[in-house]
Amino acid sequence: MNLKQLKSFVLLLALATFGISKVSAQSAAYVDKYSPIAKEMMEEHGVPASVILAIAMHESGNGRSRIAKNLNNHFGVKGKNNSTVIRSAYKGYRSVLDSYDDFVGIVKRKKTTQSLFEKHPGEKYEAWVKAIARSGYSTSRDWTAKVLRTIKLYHLDVFDNDSKQNKFSSTKK
Repeated sequence: MNLKQLKSFVLLLALATFGISKVSAQSAAYVDKYSPIAKEMMEEHGVPASVILAIAMHESGNGRSRIAKNLNNHFGVKGKNNSTVIRSAYKGYRSVLDSYDDFVGIVKRKKTTQSLFEKHPGEKYEAWVKAIARSGYSTSRDWTAKVLRTIKLYHLDVFDNDSKQNKFSSTKK
């Protein structure tokens, strides 16, 4: 069993433990589809894959929200769009990958998260989620708790521990 199969098995086992519901199946499908992008972003920039995935899952309803489907916006980023399908204050992207790239760029530009790129690249997802919340990313009071619960429920932190990611921890020694 390779690492990807093991991760999928662990995720499905976790879902089975809590009883597979429609939402859980949608979450598993979302993780399976977008975890490679999140891991790539983590390896390239240092934002933990678990944080990227959990925020995207929360903000896009596992890719099923209107803005995710029609604007490729998986992070609830506001801005201009050229959609003729829906009227929305949310930003439109050419692709989901562009949405992921823009999210990481936003996190990099926020003063409250800049130090995390130096101190905790690719690790300590709780610190990342709390700093992103403090940066004003969301105005919802329970946003932090919901994102952290998503990471824990679906064991998304397993994606933060890939062997390629170890390059961050080895550079600190």
